[in-house]
Amino acid sequence: MFDYTATYTDQYQITMSQVYFQKGLGDETAIFDYFFRKLPFDNGYAVFAGLEDLLEAIENLHFDEKDLEFLEKEGIDQEFLDYLEDFRFTGNIYASREGDVMFPNRPVVSVEASIIEAQLLETLVLNTLNYQSLIATKASRMRLSAGDRQLVDFGLRRAPGLGGYSASRAAVIGGFDATSNVRSGRDYNMPISGTMAHSFVQRYDEEIESFRDFADIRPHDCVLLVDTYDTLKSGVPNAIAVAKEMEERGDKLKGIRLDSGDLAWLAKESRRMLDEAGLEYVKIAASNQIDEHVIKSLLDQNAPIDLFGVGTSLVTGRPDSALDGVYKLSYANGEPRLKLSETVSKINLPGKKQVYRLFNEDGSFYGGEVVALDGESDIDMMYHSTDPKKFRHLSEFQKEPLLKKVVEDGERLTETRSVQEIAEFSRKQLSRLPVEFKRFENPHIYKIGLSAKLKDQRDSLVEHHKSKV
Repeated sequence: MFDYTATYTDQYQITMSQVYFQKGLGDETAIFDYFFRKLPFDNGYAVFAGLEDLLEAIENLHFDEKDLEFLEKEGIDQEFLDYLEDFRFTGNIYASREGDVMFPNRPVVSVEASIIEAQLLETLVLNTLNYQSLIATKASRMRLSAGDRQLVDFGLRRAPGLGGYSASRAAVIGGFDATSNVRSGRDYNMPISGTMAHSFVQRYDEEIESFRDFADIRPHDCVLLVDTYDTLKSGVPNAIAVAKEMEERGDKLKGIRLDSGDLAWLAKESRRMLDEAGLEYVKIAASNQIDEHVIKSLLDQNAPIDLFGVGTSLVTGRPDSALDGVYKLSYANGEPRLKLSETVSKINLPGKKQVYRLFNEDGSFYGGEVVALDGESDIDMMYHSTDPKKFRHLSEFQKEPLLKKVVEDGERLTETRSVQEIAEFSRKQLSRLPVEFKRFENPHIYKIGLSAKLKDQRDSLVEHHKSKV
């Protein structure tokens, strides 16, 4: 993965930390919560991704010699530079399990550490989790649309810089089968997949000769791009001819790819031509501005497409482009803390907390979670976070705590999981989420409530701070 050092951050994280250090506040324990406020894509859920990458980065996070030289030029005090030279994260981290479904306005990750250590993690936490969770959620929507058809990430060339590296990982967590990104495939041990470019076909005087050469060198993984000149008059007939030549050698053409035009009609005509030639085994792949809505439309038209290559809309998280995750202080100097806002829903939840998922008696997801103060037990009621008239009795539900300690005193507690293991867990969790929350249009709203003690603590702090204004 990318080699992070601790200057992979915003300038104000360092300047705030310098003030804490020079005012003697640096060893004070603080808790910051990572959460987000709005589901992307008007979806009914989000997929949590990026935790493994984040924990690996934190394990090795430090200021190297180049960092310190740069900060010295920026006017950072020498005493604080000496502190940064020995910087390592030595706190605790509590987190939901990567790959799980997640919902707005409840902690997904909590960092408990000295205020400097916790502050210096903020940008890395947000940068890693926001982007990967956005892409995993987008990928999950495409997986729901595609059913059992294959999905391949083609997005590296359209990705925001190095974001394409982690986007490939997040896409597989969200349900993709493979990526065209060779480096991500190498580092994350993920399947890689690809075909050919139009330039390869254009290089040859005759389209069929480009197909023959490709099939000769890659007989066991041969997918031919058939739309460079004329899909039905040239591309598919030439692919059929080469497929027959391959059969004579004991090989089989794996597939053809459509990358332009009316994909539904072209897929149907291509399938007809292939079948008439006795090539029922040849698969049809489609690319070109594919997203979950295009996939759904194509399959609603019964387009016989076996694989979708998805690029721009996946890696850019179109149309939302970002998950609005935040990292808010909830405890410092021995007391719970909150930020006031004119918008009640933006007032963060104070103190150290736990999140409990609610299950029906049969083990299925009820469709709600309750946020409580850490250490609370026998939570029998949950209250709406902004409407005091709305509440729910909880006696009928089983409860499971979601925030597990994954780092203690700077040491990781959990085993590293492969991308495939995380993806499988995500698939199972999503299968337990009722279908009403997985609709593309007007999904049910997942309930996030507060325990009575947490609600009272928040409300009393709000009144306390308002009285001082």
